Amino acid sequence: MLADTNIRQLLNQLNTVIVGKNAQVSDCVACLLAGGHLLIEDVPGVGKTTLAHALSRAFGLQFSRVQFTADLMPSDLVGVSVYERGHEGFVFHPGPVFAQVLLADEINRASPKTQSALLEAMEEKQVTVEGETRALPTPFFVIATQNPHDQLGTYALPESQLDRFHMRISLGYPDRAAERELLRGEDRRHMVDGLAPVLSVEALAQLQQQVATVHTAEPVIDYLQDLVAATRSGRWFAQGLSPRAALAVVRAAKAQAFLSGRDYVAPDDIAAILPQTTAHRLIPVADAGRGSLEQVRAMLEAVPLP
Repeated sequence: MLADTNIRQLLNQLNTVIVGKNAQVSDCVACLLAGGHLLIEDVPGVGKTTLAHALSRAFGLQFSRVQFTADLMPSDLVGVSVYERGHEGFVFHPGPVFAQVLLADEINRASPKTQSALLEAMEEKQVTVEGETRALPTPFFVIATQNPHDQLGTYALPESQLDRFHMRISLGYPDRAAERELLRGEDRRHMVDGLAPVLSVEALAQLQQQVATVHTAEPVIDYLQDLVAATRSGRWFAQGLSPRAALAVVRAAKAQAFLSGRDYVAPDDIAAILPQTTAHRLIPVADAGRGSLEQVRAMLEAVPLP
């Protein structure tokens, strides 16, 4: 019951800051409860950075922000050793990656070399600097924002890094009622600064353990395997989902079911979470005439529910 109360309070608090985007906020919370990294992609000015700030504050985690630019170096992220006379040797100065939540703002404005510096951190929860491996804090989440690829000064994220993001969401423009509330209400940055943590690190760990125990029945796994097989058939996508991607769908569906107050995964949980967890990992076939997100939704309509 305590977990349910915390989750409701968490969602309510986030929805007061990011108005009119309840589904996207719920997806973000599900991603972090599943222990995954989050990619928020959209045009500038729709609240990507504000949402990332609000998530870190509501989860009560140590927060660090890096503005990715074309001249950002890998050492700017992970840190560097500097010679200090007082110690008569080199002393390591950790970079902003040593935080529980790293906000990688406009990640696709940095060079591919700097983007790749995050790969080890996202996958292994550690970084190797000057031959020495250093563990990152626990938990460790990357919340990255990126602008559409057709905007000037952006670099496409490599497939290997996209695969490390558990989910990718898009906020989109607010509807008229939500935008009116934004125009008439308090500045969202001030609201984020005033947010109080809803969870502690220990409470978050307990919630993640509860999510992991959510039951997935055999027919639900059959349905997921049917969907994975459809992505590999060559009809919809140039290359299908990997086993790692399928596991990401299961973890996200468990978190989705948990947020809905259930201790079991329903087929609808798989269908609801599939676009956000797989579209960024898939490339439509050449003659599809639509993006990966639309192609995933079309495939969902073609594969029958159990």
